[in-house]
Amino acid sequence: MLRLGRGAALTAALVAGTMALAACGGSGGSGDSGSEAKTLRLWHYEAPNSAMGVAWAEAIKQFEATHPGVKVKVEAKGFEQIQKTAPMVLNSSEAPDIMEYNKGNATAGLLSKQGLLTDMTAEVTERGWDKLLSPNLQTTSRYDARGVMGSGNWYGIPNYAEYVMVYYNKDMFDEHSVKVPTTLEEFTAAMDTFVEEGITPLSVGGKEYPAQQILYQLALSRADRAWVDNFQRYTGKVNFHDAAWTYGATTFADWVKKGYIAKNSAGIDAENMGVAFISGKFPILVSGSWWYGRFQDEIKDFEWGTFLWPGNTMSAGSGGNLWVVPQNSENKDLAYDFIDITMKKEIQNTLGNTGGVPVAADTSAITDEKSKELIDNFTTLADADGLAYYPDWPAPGYYDVLVSATQKLINGSATPQQALDEIAKPYEENLANIGQ
Repeated sequence: MLRLGRGAALTAALVAGTMALAACGGSGGSGDSGSEAKTLRLWHYEAPNSAMGVAWAEAIKQFEATHPGVKVKVEAKGFEQIQKTAPMVLNSSEAPDIMEYNKGNATAGLLSKQGLLTDMTAEVTERGWDKLLSPNLQTTSRYDARGVMGSGNWYGIPNYAEYVMVYYNKDMFDEHSVKVPTTLEEFTAAMDTFVEEGITPLSVGGKEYPAQQILYQLALSRADRAWVDNFQRYTGKVNFHDAAWTYGATTFADWVKKGYIAKNSAGIDAENMGVAFISGKFPILVSGSWWYGRFQDEIKDFEWGTFLWPGNTMSAGSGGNLWVVPQNSENKDLAYDFIDITMKKEIQNTLGNTGGVPVAADTSAITDEKSKELIDNFTTLADADGLAYYPDWPAPGYYDVLVSATQKLINGSATPQQALDEIAKPYEENLANIGQ
């Protein structure tokens, strides 16, 4: 999924700080230091003070130091911008050499099926990236001829992992004598306490991805691995009016009625959702680990913490967004070299100590206590086979479908059953298109 807030958080500082520009050169091998300077064009949408932003800035420094005559040019692109324009841009001469891209059937899978991404299988084996990624993190890197994740060739590499959790304002919890919940019943009781005190518990962004993650978390409280695989990997029939989906939609709508979710959140984007939590206006925010480093950096006026969604054995999560190399990349060898640097322990350790979830770090080198908590909670999920991917992955355009459905649940313009009908139709149409 997506981040960090995700488009709005990427500011001009991302480009201004460390990136030098150079004239574009033709394609070539790594470390080439000929008379003509080369540029590696890189797109990513992480905030400069996020864990990934910090770690990748260091990776860029190392790359330029080890590749004389090559400069990295980061072009500021938002998550939403890349999500909507990637197929068109990657099919043109404007394609970057390397980019961060959302994983799953609807995004990286679709582009691989369309021939817009480079098959990196040989490179993965030669460089040993497959040895660094556990099987549950490899799922979103590999896609078959239909663009379905989990098998086939390698079209991307994640150098971090991510998952959805609950962030909470410890000071507000203490002020209102609210304890950290361990069950869904305790979670709703905690939110009832805040509502009784005139406080909307949840900071929510219904205009983008966060609201649909809450709906999915609720559905997952009634789901298992087979349910997830049926939905995400087409391994069995999906009934969008089964117990899990029905519980998710009806409970989400009920949370709006109870005042846990503000009705105006249908028009709030992820960035403003996060800023509202940072400013101390809400006691709870449900979203991904990609916020963690930013919260570490920007929250100054209160103590905060996190916990896994109470009572769930499964949570939205996976390997992180992918480094992909467009088929039209002019500097593929340089792109592979950059990916390689982001997988090295030094960069992985930096990522882990600044609020990220590394995939190949030296765990003894993670010294920050909050970062240890973040990584330990991810390990709990991963070891229990509890990574359930993200709800917008299964079908092209599904992200917008889910945004629309959850907005309607928030503003009351659709019933839970109508919302489930809305998300069922494009999913079933996609199955027909791929011959399922």
